Amino acid sequence: MSELKALAKDTAIYGLSSIVGRFLNYLLVPLYTIKLSAASGGYGVVTNLYAYTALLLVVLTFGMETTFFRFANKQLGGEAEGARVGRVFSSAMTVVGVLCAVFLLLVLGFLPGIARALSYESHPEYIAMMAMVVALDALQAIPFSLLRYQQRAIKFAGLKLLFIVLNIALNLLYFIVLPALHARGLPTVLPYSPQIGVGYVFSLNLVCTGLISFFFVPELRRMQWGIDGVLTRAMLSYAWPILVLGIAGILNQTADKMLFPLVYRGDGHVQLGIYGACVKIAMIMAMITQAFRYAYEPFVFAKSGERGSQKSYAEAMKFFIIFTLLAFLCVMGWMDVLKHIIGAGYREGLRVVPIVMVAEIMMGVYFNLSFWYKLIDKTIWGAWFSLAGCAVLVAVNVLFIPRFGYMACAWGGVAGYGTSMLLSYFVGQRKNPIAYPLRSMGTYVLLAAGLFVVMSLLPKAWPVAVRLVVNTLLIFAFVAHLIHHDMPLRAWPVVGKYFKK
Repeated sequence: MSELKALAKDTAIYGLSSIVGRFLNYLLVPLYTIKLSAASGGYGVVTNLYAYTALLLVVLTFGMETTFFRFANKQLGGEAEGARVGRVFSSAMTVVGVLCAVFLLLVLGFLPGIARALSYESHPEYIAMMAMVVALDALQAIPFSLLRYQQRAIKFAGLKLLFIVLNIALNLLYFIVLPALHARGLPTVLPYSPQIGVGYVFSLNLVCTGLISFFFVPELRRMQWGIDGVLTRAMLSYAWPILVLGIAGILNQTADKMLFPLVYRGDGHVQLGIYGACVKIAMIMAMITQAFRYAYEPFVFAKSGERGSQKSYAEAMKFFIIFTLLAFLCVMGWMDVLKHIIGAGYREGLRVVPIVMVAEIMMGVYFNLSFWYKLIDKTIWGAWFSLAGCAVLVAVNVLFIPRFGYMACAWGGVAGYGTSMLLSYFVGQRKNPIAYPLRSMGTYVLLAAGLFVVMSLLPKAWPVAVRLVVNTLLIFAFVAHLIHHDMPLRAWPVVGKYFKK
């Protein structure tokens, strides 16, 4: 239980940077969906290009985040921990640095052709800026992993929040303040042109990402420059299946946004903008999953081989499912409020939100299940599972987007993640069985599903306030079940003393 408390503490810190950061980032969603009208397709351009950068980030990091944790925790010839971690860090940085350098040379060297292939021939600068952003992000990924290994959660969270706050401030400046001054004919100190429009989304991201890089100078100064050939080969051997797994995994998240303009019969960027804006509401599930991952990954590798570790993994899975289901109910119960995050012209796509959230829960469960093959150094299994899920997702999108539009994207996510999740569970139970409390977890799933159905059946004619009150009571019913069965008040810190006999 003490290990789970430590995990919860780290998750809370990482969650602060992730959830608060994403919440602050939500300020950009209404900003973009108001300043970039749905009919213009501007937000569709943002959605499309960020999908490509997410995929490229996985390629350029080459699975070195997970690989760093695995090798940093390995005993390599009995050397001291500091020396071991330094060598692993240097090898990981060298691999990622070489990949980023080659990537930038290729993109900038063939920029006109790449822009033409992606239908951005009139704005190749969008491609160039995002290429530089993703290269910097990939280089930062390893120092961020070092902070997680060293349990320096405060610096980790601080840098994540600094990036977001700075990015929001500059976006507000360039999308609200400077346009207002320009419209009134007032002079501005900073350069501004209304013709750039959506281009400011990418240029401001580049400025903020570049600034964060300077905060890693202390870590880079301690880097042992040079490359350990034997160690690097071992790390690459461990990492390449994770790369395949990561590519398939990120394609499960982004393939729909890359494929949509190519296969949709109509103005793909307009419809993609609507879908992309509504998916932002569902991303609270991604926040929880990401926060859990930041704390869970070093926790699992550190406990590998300890007695009782499998029980901890099973309990962690159970509580992950419980709190993601609670988040699902909160989002759906308060949709009448949360829908105002996006502009009115985008709200026709809100029906995708519950479907996308279910897909995100499945993705989180799949991530939690993935450690059985990571701990036995059989990461190739994850590659096969993710490729199978990706193949299902792509097939659903290609076959059904022309007929059902972005609804096919939402259901494709459920089909893809569901396939990977089930394959990982059934194969994992044969290779490295863990006694998950399936009955208890199933009860929570059924309870959440039933409460969601009740929320969906409430008459739309009811006043918003009444619906919110009823939905809140339904959410409290879920919480009451949780407290009664798994989190009794007498076990809580501080308040527990008032419930003890």
